[in-house]
Amino acid sequence: MYKTILVPHAGSPAGDEALKHAIHIAKSNDAKIIILHVLEEFPNLPLLMHEEQRERIKKQLEEAIETTKKTIEKEMTERIKLCEKENIKPDLRIITGFPEEGIMQIVADEEIDLIVMAKRRKLKGIRKLMTLGSVSRKIVENVKCPVLLIDIENL
Repeated sequence: MYKTILVPHAGSPAGDEALKHAIHIAKSNDAKIIILHVLEEFPNLPLLMHEEQRERIKKQLEEAIETTKKTIEKEMTERIKLCEKENIKPDLRIITGFPEEGIMQIVADEEIDLIVMAKRRKLKGIRKLMTLGSVSRKIVENVKCPVLLIDIENL
């Protein structure tokens, strides 16, 4: 039923919990897992800055992003090993942008059958459904594949 499962992962315990659920589902379906980490973009630099300053700061930001990507790759190694230990083929993607846009782009580019992700907000009753975290809500409202939201209350 599921061939490709997307797990948006921020490197947090909540993401680890979502990954555990995805692994369980993948084992039952002989599916592959795409682990996605989205680095949020830095805002645009003020136009009032001198061009030389802007270029220097822009270069420093690009270097910081590359350093962060390398750090994330190292951190995600344990998650990749966890998948491989269960004989699941993981695919790590690290992209830059807004999380909801990055997730929706992967869904559009790949044949994603299921998204497994953590949700953060904890409210009761109908308000719980109306106030999912902004990323969770945008994903649920805008993708055509099923989305499994993992409750992280106790993490």
